[in-house]
Amino acid sequence: MNEQAIFDNIKQALNDAPRNQFTAEMHLQMIKYADQLKSITAKEFCQGVGLKDSFGTEFSKMRNLTNRLKAAGLQTDLL
Repeated sequence: MNEQAIFDNIKQALNDAPRNQFTAEMHLQMIKYADQLKSITAKEFCQGVGLKDSFGTEFSKMRNLTNRLKAAGLQTDLL
C-alpha cells in the first residue's frame, strides 16, 4: 500500500471515529501503520493526514512505542 492510500485510510478512520474517541483512534492508526511509514517525518505524516503539525510529537511517540508493543507480541497487521 502506498503512502497516499495509507493517509486516506487514516483520514477515513479519524472521520468515522466518535468525537470522544478521536485521539485514541489517531494513536491506533499511527501504531497500525508505523512500519509502512518508517521513512517519513512526523511533519510529513501530519501534512499527509491533514493534522496540525503539533500532532507530529504523537506520531513520533507512537512509532517508538510500536517497537516495544511488537516485541511484546502485538501483531500490527491485525489492527
